[in-house]
Amino acid sequence: MVFYRKYRPQKIEELDSAEIRETLYSVFSKNTYPHAFLFTGPKGLGKTSTARIVAKIINCEKHRDIKGKKTEKEIEPCNHCDQCTSISNGNNFDILEIDGASNRGIDEIRDLREKIKLSPSRALKKVYIIDEVHMLTTEAFNALLKTLEEPPSHAIFILCTTEPNKVPGTIVSRCFHINFTKATQEEFVRSLTRVSKAEDLKTEKDALVEIAKLADGSFRDGVKILEEVSLISNGKTITKDLVDEKFKLLGIEGYILEMLDRLSEKDRKKAFELLEKMQKQGVDARFFIEKLMENLHESLLGKIGVLEDKAKHKLTLPEIKRMLEMLSKAHMDSRYSLLSQMPLEFFIIEWTEEVPVAEVVSEKESNSDPVPAKVPVKADGEEKIFKDLIEETKKHNVSVAGVLHSCSLKSYDGKSFIIETKYKFHKERLEEQKAKKVLQDSLKELTGKELEVSVILS
Repeated sequence: MVFYRKYRPQKIEELDSAEIRETLYSVFSKNTYPHAFLFTGPKGLGKTSTARIVAKIINCEKHRDIKGKKTEKEIEPCNHCDQCTSISNGNNFDILEIDGASNRGIDEIRDLREKIKLSPSRALKKVYIIDEVHMLTTEAFNALLKTLEEPPSHAIFILCTTEPNKVPGTIVSRCFHINFTKATQEEFVRSLTRVSKAEDLKTEKDALVEIAKLADGSFRDGVKILEEVSLISNGKTITKDLVDEKFKLLGIEGYILEMLDRLSEKDRKKAFELLEKMQKQGVDARFFIEKLMENLHESLLGKIGVLEDKAKHKLTLPEIKRMLEMLSKAHMDSRYSLLSQMPLEFFIIEWTEEVPVAEVVSEKESNSDPVPAKVPVKADGEEKIFKDLIEETKKHNVSVAGVLHSCSLKSYDGKSFIIETKYKFHKERLEEQKAKKVLQDSLKELTGKELEVSVILS
């Protein structure tokens, strides 16, 4: 069994977030607790694992005889009774885990409302864990709201989501909200140390810190990385150098300096050639973005006089600021991208297409602070409609708009719209049914016509 499943926390004290541990001990120290919980935060932080622990706390057979205020030890599930073991094994009929993305309609929630009326078969309480709850439709949310307003006494809801902003306020207000934040370095080292001891792995603290940086606050990703490195350690101590070797990080500084040169020259071809070289060397794209941002941040502080300016590139202060903004978005997108290098590719395309950012020459010429200014670009006819299409597509699907940046308009005759691209992957992406509909809807918004969209390879 893979590490992150094998060492999934089974009780509160095994949770690596100190804040979450303290909150749960406080909530369950008394005999009364909320009928609905809302767990929010990025993926990989243990929301679902915590939901299962809560289900065990509520139904653990040893708790039925404990009255009054409980100690931390008494709150913990025993993990030995029938209820605890069946919940851990995922075969407890009274604990229902529902995927909000697959059961998002009103019919599924209505079915849930009907079944919830039935008493638990063996457990003390029925527990409904709805993962990615933000995916529910408006109608489904309204149906769920009615249940949360008048829940049966034998039912508990635990709603989990990575996008709390999409959950209606009426739902949020009826739940006890626990926010899962990215792990601190100390929490991360605690988590990886726990797994290392259980697996009898020898690890250096510097190696665990490096893994924490790679995992970007996700416990699940961190444990996966530890497992990957352990497979090549051959029983030897896991060191920082071994982690660097696994993820090809030792020569990354050279790649960063070369990439900044290519970007400052807006040389897309050479930037992509370097990216291809990095991929062949096994450099992690997401980690490369992080290191690139660290370098630019030091340059930023150097330009404003906070640090000594040691920059080895020609980028101006406004350009550094703009690049950091774009890289920040690329880093965020890389968490959810099917291909980890794609957001970095989109960044290179967009950066090399942008008109150079102007900078105020000196304080004598202007009393105002230096500000970036873009020179307006004139575009007529087909060029204009393609640029307008990219902007319109952004409103509906940023990923599709990003692909369009690497394409061009082959022809437009009022009936058909032919897009040209150099890359087979981009052609396949734009020909997906969902992407094609986005393009057709965007073109209809721009032209008022139903156009046939096709994509060709140049």
